Amino acid sequence: MNTADQYLKAIYLVQQQTDEPASTGRIADRLGVSPASANEMVGKLQERGLADHEKYKGVTLTDEGIRQAREALRTYCIIERFLLQVLEVEEFRAEARQLESVIDETVAERLDTIIEREPQCPDCFDAENDVCELLEADPEASD
Repeated sequence: MNTADQYLKAIYLVQQQTDEPASTGRIADRLGVSPASANEMVGKLQERGLADHEKYKGVTLTDEGIRQAREALRTYCIIERFLLQVLEVEEFRAEARQLESVIDETVAERLDTIIEREPQCPDCFDAENDVCELLEADPEASD
């Protein structure tokens, strides 16, 4: 997943959370970047036909932008599940955030063959809490 995919995913999740166009400020906050960096990338996404940006109103994704954002989110979920289910990494969410920019689609597809991913992925992702609702990391929660 590349940087553009991370932005698409962030825009998608902000839109899911607010049900309105995503402000560049919210996008920047979600990704931990400056508003200027977010604005620059939004411009690039718009040039590629993946997003529409209306000044003072926010960013919306095009149909292709939504498709790519959902694919990026699915890849992220695959990474999380692999880290938790196969490698048993305790801090799998933090690790997944670090790995998402370097795992490509081919590797994600291979990881997907060895994990138990829910069929409703990525719709199981809770945008507000930034977690998969079906992925429980706390073993005591199942007691």
